[in-house]
Amino acid sequence: MPKAVLRYDRGTIVIEGLAHIPFATRDPRINALRAQALYYPNIVGYLKQSGIEYDDRVFFSDAVMMTLPLDRHYNNDNNNNDLSPSRPSASPPSPLPPLLSLRDYQQKAFDSWVNAGLRGCVVLPTGSGKTLVGVKAIEKANAASLVVVPTLDLVDQWTAVLSKYFVVAAAATGATIKKKIGNLGGGSEDIQPITVSTYDSAYLRAAFLGNKFTLVVFDEVHHLAAPGYRTIAEQMAAPFRLGLTATIEREDYLHRDLPRLVGDVVFQVSPDALARQKHLARYEVERRRVELLPEELAEYRACMQRYHECLNRLGGIGTTTTYYTISLEKLIMMSGRNPLAREALLARNRATNVALNSKSKLEELKEILAENKGAKTIIFTQHNNMVYEISNRFLIPFITHKTGKDERQDVLRGFKEGRYMAIVTSKVLDEGVDVPDAELGIIVSGTGSAREFIQRLGRLLRPKLGGLGSKGDDDNDNSRSKKARLIEIVSSATREETITSAKRKRALKRIQENHDDDTAKKEVYDDSVC
Repeated sequence: MPKAVLRYDRGTIVIEGLAHIPFATRDPRINALRAQALYYPNIVGYLKQSGIEYDDRVFFSDAVMMTLPLDRHYNNDNNNNDLSPSRPSASPPSPLPPLLSLRDYQQKAFDSWVNAGLRGCVVLPTGSGKTLVGVKAIEKANAASLVVVPTLDLVDQWTAVLSKYFVVAAAATGATIKKKIGNLGGGSEDIQPITVSTYDSAYLRAAFLGNKFTLVVFDEVHHLAAPGYRTIAEQMAAPFRLGLTATIEREDYLHRDLPRLVGDVVFQVSPDALARQKHLARYEVERRRVELLPEELAEYRACMQRYHECLNRLGGIGTTTTYYTISLEKLIMMSGRNPLAREALLARNRATNVALNSKSKLEELKEILAENKGAKTIIFTQHNNMVYEISNRFLIPFITHKTGKDERQDVLRGFKEGRYMAIVTSKVLDEGVDVPDAELGIIVSGTGSAREFIQRLGRLLRPKLGGLGSKGDDDNDNSRSKKARLIEIVSSATREETITSAKRKRALKRIQENHDDDTAKKEVYDDSVC
């Protein structure tokens, strides 16, 4: 029986010489079987289990440099290019000291991923050192590795961390030099054995990158489940995959597809658990209600009345005291072709904006800042116009998606050094970006989603001193002695109070589940109305 042949073709695996195989369908154009590259390990496993001989050409490409081993030190004259998972390296690198020591929970996360076959998702709170688990994964895979991140800031962050740990030993001299980390995104198109890419760039180049890397690390992996980005995982033949996130659930439930794309959740720990173990700061959450100004309240009620009138007409029940209900997702879909649905959506959005951006919130913010003079504070808002208003009124530096890279770094550096005691931001600092130590977070407005709330809380939970990758700070109580506070300001008698706050409370309940130690957390609900 002739050997089957496996080869990579633009995001797919072509299987020649077989009439049938799971995961693949026949492509009449080439008279061969074809499958998504995602299923490459499954196909190899099936062939091995069935005793079918095969010639694996999937990772043989024009980019020979992509197949160099990636241990912390390797020789430039290493010509072993065979990194196919079905044919392991014949000359493994000599044992070396580990790149870094992990904290106990990081080690458990890493071990769980290894035990799952170097596949799966790790859910760790913001500030707990997810990046270092990724570094260990690259060290373990010892092969070409791609890290996919949502923002250019995270490209820079990951590049800096990886440059610290991965170096090259020149064969002739034994000298050690820094290994160049490749970047994709923001105008950079430099592919190296270790490369960091944005999701957007990886999506655009997925078919080309698909057989260049043996390991893919998806940072903020919840993004991968989006209809477009999932193509990255589907067109990658990489058998080893690691997903990292603080909040894996999505509002649209598409996270349910992540086990197919990356692997199951292999390890998860809550902020409460790490706070209880003194790995993260203890925290408390406080909610303050404010009343809309009279003119704001009138506008809010008018918009909500129009919203319900439109919904009732959509539902065919007329203008009654009974409200027709419809999911927001369905309303958005209908709004593209139904003028009444569009009017309802616009009215709802106007009402939401009134509640989120009430002038009363600025007065409450003024009081909170006065009560907490000297506390390093991050102020979160939903919209940029509120960011600018807060910045101008309180003379606080701001960061938005429009802020240039140099200015953003200067603001964060000033915050770290104490030149600025507060910064205000919209969504830019919600996810991923390392924010210097802060003690107080103030949510002026937001979507109310569980992910957003947990990410913002995570901005405050980083240990104050010491590195997460070293064990030396475990004995330094000062590194974890601070108690973080997160204060959310909500407009009373609005959807923000009844719906978004309910989502935030559910988020708290989820992260506090099974961790009821009162020394680790505290919820405070101030029912006073300003």
